[in-house]
Amino acid sequence: NHIRKYCALKKELVSAVVKNNSGVTPAGKCGTWVKEPDGGYFTSPNYPEKYPPERECVYIIEASPRQCIDLFFDEKYSIEPSWECKFDHIEVRDGPFGFSPIIGRYCGQESPAYVRSSGRYLYIKFVADGELEAIGFSARYNFTQDPEFKDLGALPALPVCEFELSGPEGFVESTQISREGQAKQTEAVDCRWYIKAPPRAKIYMRFLEYEMHNSNECKRNFVAIYDGSSSVEHLKNKFCSTVANDVMLVSSVGVVRLWADEGSRKSKFRILFTTFHEPPCEGDTFFCHSNMCINHTLVCNGIQNCVYPWDENHCKEKRKASILDTLDNTNLTIIGITCGLVVILLIISVIIQIKQPRKKYIIRRDDFDPALLHPGFEPPHYELCTLRRAPSGDLTDAALAEDFEKFHKLRRSSSKCIRDHHCGSQQGSVHGSVHGSRSNLSMRDATIAADGGALVPPLPPVMLQCFLYVLDMVII
Repeated sequence: NHIRKYCALKKELVSAVVKNNSGVTPAGKCGTWVKEPDGGYFTSPNYPEKYPPERECVYIIEASPRQCIDLFFDEKYSIEPSWECKFDHIEVRDGPFGFSPIIGRYCGQESPAYVRSSGRYLYIKFVADGELEAIGFSARYNFTQDPEFKDLGALPALPVCEFELSGPEGFVESTQISREGQAKQTEAVDCRWYIKAPPRAKIYMRFLEYEMHNSNECKRNFVAIYDGSSSVEHLKNKFCSTVANDVMLVSSVGVVRLWADEGSRKSKFRILFTTFHEPPCEGDTFFCHSNMCINHTLVCNGIQNCVYPWDENHCKEKRKASILDTLDNTNLTIIGITCGLVVILLIISVIIQIKQPRKKYIIRRDDFDPALLHPGFEPPHYELCTLRRAPSGDLTDAALAEDFEKFHKLRRSSSKCIRDHHCGSQQGSVHGSVHGSRSNLSMRDATIAADGGALVPPLPPVMLQCFLYVLDMVII
């Protein structure tokens, strides 16, 4: 209510207020917006004469960023006294609104003490009832450095940063500042986005992304939404914490403002705005079931434009989405990398399966000597049947003679020996005696003839067949 009254008063005073460095309101008028950069003063109506009855005047003082406001009341001061200043009084609040934290309420004959704001704004309201008027007040103000930013110094000149948007829907994004070169990443910004809807239309805003770099520090960064203009009296919501809610404007002009100092440029947001008309819905507009009629082109466009997702319901029946519609760039990248790894592993597996058996085959084939198949060759390590035919002249031991005698008997039945040793026969007594003899290891190099020469006897056909059988088993 206070804001509405102030707006009405301000409209009446637009043509009457004298714009000078003093900031003084003409006699008979009250209420002003004080933005003088070097300070100034303002008074109650008719000061130093008596102020008129039944008046309510609102004064708002605005300082530059990183500045505070010092307010002083002149000694020549008189306002109707009352208990707790319930009648005529001055009310001072720390902020730009009638609901900002109150600093004090003053009346009587003693001027208020020095007042200092904690931020950029002061709200001063003067109220006079219908009885007992007095001379009122005169107040002067100046701006001082905000102690919270003492180490940072004065704020440099801010770059011009403004955008204009329109249409049935659109996006307000903080990334536009850098993308369009409005300000450098090291500069403080005070950017405004002006959204214009068609006549008699309204604007609905929904935050899709919101993050303040210095959360809960409104002096350093915030996102503000105005309904009608960018003036403080039209401020609808201001967000500087961790959460931002949807905003419904009642006018056809909306303003989004981002304030971020040099150390808060990582603050970011993304807002979807939708213009709408109130029911009854005309033409081909879509009824949102929430007192909204939106453009029909916004239905089933993949974006929720209504307060509730009525515009995106039953869209699968109209358009059967393919699996590719649900995939974004990240999903496609992951799928591509996974498929590539699977293909590489399959190729490596196939190569191993092809080459590994081939290598074994080649190794076994290289180990095989074709000379072994020669009928005149006797394996050097064939222990059972490859013994010396006759002892040499040096062999006089009786045991060796006995072994040679057994060897000759075994020689005559070589086919039976081979079969017993290699082919599974149960007749192993002779083999056991020969194998366990003392001359077994010393007489397996070659067969010595009677004249001392080495003689290699021909391999019988049966022994050759058994040898080939053993060789095949080894290869397998």
